[in-house]
Amino acid sequence: MLTREQSRLIERQEWLEPTSETVQKAVSSALTGSPLKRRLDNFLNGVWLGHPLHPLLTDIPIGAWTVALGLDAYEAGTGHAQFAPGADAAVVMGLVGGFASAISGLAQWQYTDAQPRRTGMAHALLNVTGVTLYITSAALRTRGKRSLGQGAALLGYGCVMAAGYLGGDLAYNLRIGVNHAPGQTPPDRFTAVMPVHALAEGTAHAVDVGDLRMMLVRQQGQIYALARECAHLGGPLEEGTLADGCVTCPWHGSRFALDDGRVVDGPATFPQPHFEIRVREGQIEVRMTPQ
Repeated sequence: MLTREQSRLIERQEWLEPTSETVQKAVSSALTGSPLKRRLDNFLNGVWLGHPLHPLLTDIPIGAWTVALGLDAYEAGTGHAQFAPGADAAVVMGLVGGFASAISGLAQWQYTDAQPRRTGMAHALLNVTGVTLYITSAALRTRGKRSLGQGAALLGYGCVMAAGYLGGDLAYNLRIGVNHAPGQTPPDRFTAVMPVHALAEGTAHAVDVGDLRMMLVRQQGQIYALARECAHLGGPLEEGTLADGCVTCPWHGSRFALDDGRVVDGPATFPQPHFEIRVREGQIEVRMTPQ
């Protein structure tokens, strides 16, 4: 298992940058561009699920390989091989789940940069090493070399656990895959925020109400209010593109409906907070949207 100091050391490894950049460009080329690629990217990022797909899929290989580890330990400790077929099946099941997890992880990682990109690459390289060891383990088991196969699996498990530590660092420290929309509470009573004549048609205007950061948009005569930090990675939505009742984040292309903040296109998986609007005595007023 990695320590915090080892994790910090990995994050500072500049030699990971060229490899990270090359892989990132390849993944982005495969998942962005055409409508079909966009739909695939949405699926792999978990737009349909309401939160990232990758952490859900990681449970499959980790769970399967943990079962295999336990069954292998029983066989090694007792000399009884009645659970050997189960251990072998768990190794293969983990490989299948590991492939699905890797694809979804790459789809999520392609939008990172700097330190998160390096950490993600180290996470991926450790997982590739672990998977390679498990493939070796499966091959050795089929050839009757169970002890060698179990040894390879044990080494693979260590790599996967180290990769899992970095994955946790990406989520809980570097905040990749979490909701970046601001969590401030808007006023529960209508509060004037700006004169209605100051908001031009087809534009977005950044507004602060206390510590609440929002953007106001007028489109086709209707006024909308959304939190202005994109839920994906905190991009400035007020600098985004407005079209067809939606705003598109200028950083990674996430698209949100103006009327209720729902995700129309990923990679964002969390909806954008939206607020209730009214115009009174020439002032735009905003409050928390009633549940």
